[in-house]
Amino acid sequence: MGGGPSAGPVVLDPDAKLEGEITVWSWDVAATALDRLGAEFEAEHPGTTVNVVDVGYDNAYDKLSVGLQAGSGLPDVVTIETDRAPGYINEFPTGLVDLDPVLGEAEADFDPFKWAAQSDADGALKVAPWDSGTVGLFYRTDYFEEAGIDPASISTWDDLVAAGEQIKAESGHTLLSLDVATGGGFQMLLQQQGQGLFDENGDITVNSPEAVEALTLLQTLNEKGLLKNVKGWDGRVTSAKDGDSAVTPEAVWWIGTLLGDAPELSGSYGVTELPAFEEGGVRTSNSGGSGLAVPAQAKNPQLAAAFVDFALADAGNQASMMENEGLFPSYLPALQGQYFAEPQEYFGGQPVYELFAEQTANIPAITFTTDNAEASDIVANAVVAAVLNGADPQQALDDAAQQIATATDREIAE
Repeated sequence: MGGGPSAGPVVLDPDAKLEGEITVWSWDVAATALDRLGAEFEAEHPGTTVNVVDVGYDNAYDKLSVGLQAGSGLPDVVTIETDRAPGYINEFPTGLVDLDPVLGEAEADFDPFKWAAQSDADGALKVAPWDSGTVGLFYRTDYFEEAGIDPASISTWDDLVAAGEQIKAESGHTLLSLDVATGGGFQMLLQQQGQGLFDENGDITVNSPEAVEALTLLQTLNEKGLLKNVKGWDGRVTSAKDGDSAVTPEAVWWIGTLLGDAPELSGSYGVTELPAFEEGGVRTSNSGGSGLAVPAQAKNPQLAAAFVDFALADAGNQASMMENEGLFPSYLPALQGQYFAEPQEYFGGQPVYELFAEQTANIPAITFTTDNAEASDIVANAVVAAVLNGADPQQALDDAAQQIATATDREIAE
């Protein structure tokens, strides 16, 4: 499937004259941000029009899949989340325009994980990096103080488990609230160790030593009574509001969730780096984030690519989307702005964005395939088996690897 018939691939000209109009699809605050920047782009480029349409998250991917399949019906710019991008890139290899002619010189200025995940096998950038889901460890300062634990002393997951036991003994609170049925953070823990569900050859890696270590950690947390199993997004938010658990390992966008849904907890939270699996190891991962792509069927691909460049490869514009809409930049120069060093009242004056800014360039790059969604469902069942039902983590993941191999015809990595 190549994204429908065309006269040939669209080749962008970074010096093309910019005129006419484009339509952009996005949703929620992302659409708000693009609409705001669209007006600024129009002011800088007389004779251009940027129409932003909020297509709604629930409809976005149905519309995108149908449009790529048909070779028609898509706008000039579409929003695609990072974890979904590789599937579209692989399934529709000519369906999205190569953005390298316009953005390629800026590659070193972007979150390397995002750039790699949103490029094709030949290295062509098909989805430009927008916002990053840089992960840190949110913690309840009051619970840590009550248990006499200095957050700075937590450098590994073993340290955090020990702290969790102490916190539970002192206050009765669990350490983590997770939705085990959806995988309980397993893939986040796996990426922290530089691995995905597949390796660069497309072989299955869900039963690697690193994967076993991640699942064993989740099982240990449950066995020690340190894990509260909640259901879905609402369950996680409610658990945070109710103060069930001492820490939340999550992306920078969790800040917006806390500000919006738990304003009464202002002053009760701090943020530190994610604990490493071993001393000196990586102390971040990724959860979420998205990018912008130009479909090959775009009516005005040159203007579309110029707008993507304007919105995403500009430190001021990316920083403005953080300040106004809470979209944390994938464009590293934007992270040097004054806003990211400012103390945040909600977090007791801690400049929490500075921590996420420092860690963004450290997010390990991993490989996605067209089978990631199916593999994720199978792995989630393995997490349930080990964490809730006591199955041996190695056996549960070996079984999952075999199921993925059967379902996808892929090899299990040696």
